[in-house]
Amino acid sequence: YNDEEATAATIDADGWLHTGDIGRLDDEGYLYLTGRSKNMILTASGQNVYPEEIESQLNNMPCVEESLIIENDGRLVALVYPDLESVDRACLRGTQVENLMENNRKSLNSKLPGYCQISRLKVLYDEFEKTPTKKIKRRLYNAVV
Repeated sequence: YNDEEATAATIDADGWLHTGDIGRLDDEGYLYLTGRSKNMILTASGQNVYPEEIESQLNNMPCVEESLIIENDGRLVALVYPDLESVDRACLRGTQVENLMENNRKSLNSKLPGYCQISRLKVLYDEFEKTPTKKIKRRLYNAVV
């Protein structure tokens, strides 16, 4: 509001609003938001990886509450916060949780293109720190691995 420089960066000369969202249209014309351009990871091979797409799949795997995909030394690393209620119901402890998450990683990698492969996975037992709008503060976790 009343910031011409910020407005010019967001609305181009043709009147298009640039939100930074990445999306796709399905065959029926429905738009699906799949990520944010500022979160894109450029791999060593020059491929664009949108971490939200991988996180969405990982979050649907057994005993995963939330995940975060980051880049470390040119490789993709998954940080996973387990669904502790599911872990307790399954009576999983310590290395059993780590083994389950490693199996999740391998299973997901079998479905992902080569440039999106998760090279490592780290289980975090503290919830991810979030913004007031409940989004994970991604930049805080680049140094975790």
